[in-house]
Amino acid sequence: MARTLPKPLEEQSPVASDLQALGRLIRNRRAHSMLRIDDAAALIGVSKDTLSRLENGRAVSTDKLMKVAQGLGLTFFVMDKSLASIALRAIENDRKMKDAD
Repeated sequence: MARTLPKPLEEQSPVASDLQALGRLIRNRRAHSMLRIDDAAALIGVSKDTLSRLENGRAVSTDKLMKVAQGLGLTFFVMDKSLASIALRAIENDRKMKDAD
């Protein structure tokens, strides 16, 4: 069966408060990169099963998580939960300013 690309979402919150949200962010990044799951896994150097587990909100080892994130050009920003909404607004405002340029 031929693998298809997921449709990328244009607007998605970068906040991942659980594995399901993190999986959606990773799948969306792969979709924006126009990579099928098997191609992305091969390029990153993880199994297709590992990438699928992660995208579906299931646990993978920390080293695999970091490898996938780095392979897709993502990074983690960890902060106190009480400050997350302030940081998110600052990021959104920065994006709006850059888009206006």
